[in-house]
Parts: sequence; structure tokens; C-alpha cells
Amino acid sequence: MSIEALQSLADRAALFTALRQDQLHSATDALGPHRWDVDLAAGTLTFTSDADDTRTLVARAHLVASVAPGPRSLMWAWALPQGDPSGVVTRMREYGEQHGVTALTAAEVPFPADTGDDLDAWVDRFSHAVGGAAVEITGLSPYYPANVNRTRAVLLLEGLVEPLTVAAALIALPRILSELSLTDARTSVWDLARLAGWRLDWADADFTGATVTDSTGSASFRFDEFARIAGVEAHLSPQG
Repeated sequence: MSIEALQSLADRAALFTALRQDQLHSATDALGPHRWDVDLAAGTLTFTSDADDTRTLVARAHLVASVAPGPRSLMWAWALPQGDPSGVVTRMREYGEQHGVTALTAAEVPFPADTGDDLDAWVDRFSHAVGGAAVEITGLSPYYPANVNRTRAVLLLEGLVEPLTVAAALIALPRILSELSLTDARTSVWDLARLAGWRLDWADADFTGATVTDSTGSASFRFDEFARIAGVEAHLSPQG
């Protein structure tokens, strides 16, 4: 049950997280083939082009957790030798204490007995759930699940990509929505606005639609009778 609670948190932030991960992929894809290096002491993650060592992307990195198939468990950063110097993951533990989420308050969270036949694939999916839950609680994004000898070190990143704007989101949304299954679209849209720092206005008391707005424009979401996103209309602000 504790692991399901992490997935529930990730689901709430799913739309915002998908857009932020898309920004991360666009930034790293621009490097072409590349490698990454993490320096936990310095708190940095660096992506470097294989073709040109001078082309790099550097982010401030916060270790969230280690998800390891060996011991079949997750260890939160505050319980690891490196600790949690920035206090980011300690904020997640405090959230767990306030809301009764035991998966956030236990130093080590064991995997469930049934992880399927492909443990590495399960670890990969779970690492993304941990990253999404971290985004939901802390507001920091994107995240990066670094693969180290089958273990995933889940990192929250700062300063690597620009803040998400409505205009930028509207470009990516058709593709993102075609690939993403939202468990609760209304909540995901509301949480997108909250995490991105946008204004949100509901269309009516029945929540049949919502409009999110920032300085770059607005996007109006329509929901069908099953509370799924039925359409999005763009209204971009003139750029001087």
C-alpha cells in the first residue's frame, strides 16, 4: 500500500511532470549523443556532448532516493551516507508525517512481493513514480533517474530548463496528451497550474472546463462527461 501512495502522488502531478520531462529531453537531445556525470558532493549533474566536451548542461542536483534491485528496496536520501544537505527530501518526509504517508517516513521501503518477471523494468517504472512524487511535493523539476549498475539514483534538478510557460506547454500538449494516460484529468490540470505558477479559473460550478493563464497566454481545457480532457483552445499573448 505504501508504494501505491507514491504512485498516487505522482499521478496528481502527471501532466506537469510530463511537460517538464519533455523540456529536459529536448535540452539533452540538442547535445546529440551525450553522457552524464553526477557529483553529489558538489550537488551537480552535468550532461556532456560526446562530440564536443565544451558543450555541457549543468544542473543543481538533489538526490531523492536510491531504488535498488539487489536489496529490493528504496532508500531515501536522508537515510543514505550522503544525507540530504539541501533538506529537499527532508521536506518530503515531513509531508509524509503530516499526511500519514508511511512510504515517505520510513528510511527504507521494501519492494512488493510481486514485481513481475522483469525486475529491471519494474525498477524503472517505480523510479519514475518516485520522481513524480518528489515533483508533486517539492515543486522542483524535472527529475532524472540515473542508472548506476541497475540501481536508479533519482535526482531532482534545478536550473537546467526554463520555467514552464503556457505558450511552451501549448506546443507540446497535443503530443503529450496523446501519449499520457491521466487518472484524474481535472486534478492534473489544476496541479499543472499550481506547480507552474499559473492562474487557473474554472469554467463553472460543475468544473466542465478550466482556463490556465500566464503572461504568455492562456489555455482553455474542456472536460467530457467522464472528466477526460476533450479539447484545449489556445489564446497566446502578443509578444513585443
